[in-house]
Amino acid sequence: MPTASPHLPSSQPGILDRLCDKLGIPRSLLWGFVGLLIFMIGDGVELGYLAPYLAQKNMVEADIAVLFTVYGVTVAIGSWCAGALSNIWGPKKVMLIGAGIWVVFQVVFLTFGVGQMSYPMMLAGYALRGFGYPLFAYGFLVWIVAATPAKKLGLAMGWFWVAYAAGLPTLGALVASFSVPLIGALATFWLSLVLVIGGAALALLCVKDAAGTKRLAPVGEKPLTSLMGSVSIMWEEPKTSLSGVVRTINTASMFGFFIVLPGFFMDVIGFTLEQWLRLVTVIFVANIAGNIISSRLATRFGLRNTVIWMGAVGSAITTPLFFYMPQLFIGNFYIAALFGAMYGMTLGGFVPLSALMPLLVPKNRAAALSVLSLGAGASTWVGPAIVAIFSASLGVAGIIWIFAGLYALSAFLMIPLRDPEELRDDKVAKRASAPVATAPAAAH
Repeated sequence: MPTASPHLPSSQPGILDRLCDKLGIPRSLLWGFVGLLIFMIGDGVELGYLAPYLAQKNMVEADIAVLFTVYGVTVAIGSWCAGALSNIWGPKKVMLIGAGIWVVFQVVFLTFGVGQMSYPMMLAGYALRGFGYPLFAYGFLVWIVAATPAKKLGLAMGWFWVAYAAGLPTLGALVASFSVPLIGALATFWLSLVLVIGGAALALLCVKDAAGTKRLAPVGEKPLTSLMGSVSIMWEEPKTSLSGVVRTINTASMFGFFIVLPGFFMDVIGFTLEQWLRLVTVIFVANIAGNIISSRLATRFGLRNTVIWMGAVGSAITTPLFFYMPQLFIGNFYIAALFGAMYGMTLGGFVPLSALMPLLVPKNRAAALSVLSLGAGASTWVGPAIVAIFSASLGVAGIIWIFAGLYALSAFLMIPLRDPEELRDDKVAKRASAPVATAPAAAH
């Protein structure tokens, strides 16, 4: 009987292949997830301390809020463009453009804006840099959708948001909490540039998956047509508009809190800047856990149900708790961390929306993702805008209740967004074929 040659290469998958399969990460995109993580760490380094840094330089809160709002507007535009341009040029090229924009205008922002404390140059540099990270991050999001089967998309999307949130602002804030005391605030801004370049290089040079280099739109479709398609889909498929609004609400509070809560926790609760930055890290470590948990729950209870109960209802409850409970235990970091973690975890309950959105419009997933990305980008200016408009009249407590009310609203907006039939049928089939507790498990 012939035996196999010991010199033939093994067809068994390697350790990384098995690990990626177990976790639900597309193996061909693994280094893209790692590169995204490092890129977003760089992008998130400043987020927790830019507002207090500028306040220490005697910039008034209203001007800081306007700076963040203008930045958020360009992030929203870049987020909307990411899907449409990836549709035409391919996701990899859009990621390269985004990384280039980020690097160039970070240098402008630091050299001519922050370095000279020139408010007009800060506005110009920070606003133009705002196009950078969404083109990079959401270009990769389109790449994931193009390369991942529908039934595995929920987990892959969950890992995208894990990498995204682990960097912005979780590990970014943690890096800042150590580097600001060691090398100073201004040098830490420059450190973020190094991290962004490293992450972009890793993702763009090490990921070879062919889906990233191909146009996704039909041959002959022009960029303007694709961009307009990502707008017209909002009234042609109204459910995409609802999804975009829910996605805006999801992280609007986060970007508003980065303006209004540093002062609250340092002046009222008595934290230092380093404690505030570590609190931010705790919140978004919990958010990462929430991203993973919600992705798993969605496979059992459905995408929409998970968003409604864990995301919308959960955030409506945890947002005011995060504000009021630390006031009952002034100076207690652990109480603030506990309720901050609860808030961060419920924000992760919105992650299944990223898998639901493209499945609602299977024939034009890139356009659907453009609306989702537009919502994500819009949150970066809606949150600061709410602070800018209402903080003087309503105070921090009023801002908190506005965000809690928006989360309650998002639960109602999710009701029409039912999971596609194929996913519901698949869950029914799995339940029907599951062995009863006393029966031996069937072999697969």
